Amino acid sequence: MEAYQIIKKPLLTEKSYAGIQSKIYTFVVDKRATKTEIKKAVESIFGVQVAKVNTSVVKGHTKTQNTRSGRTVGKTSDYKKAIVALTENSKPIAFFESLS
Repeated sequence: MEAYQIIKKPLLTEKSYAGIQSKIYTFVVDKRATKTEIKKAVESIFGVQVAKVNTSVVKGHTKTQNTRSGRTVGKTSDYKKAIVALTENSKPIAFFESLS
């Protein structure tokens, strides 16, 4: 897989904003990607040095909607997120620095 296929988008939540100061960033990644593939992808796209990668699969939420014809139950998609920590001497990622 290419680097741009592995890293789908940044994940911007309250908890991920707290990690920006200490060079910890969160991304939505491909479900089949391994930690080493994610590390290489982040290093090649952003030109930084990655110290550690943690991953987790987030289960989709069930959503219920009442309509005229009855109750409809749906589910959002599952996704995999990666929490990437950079080394101390690495430069920060410019995209995230503009947010804080």
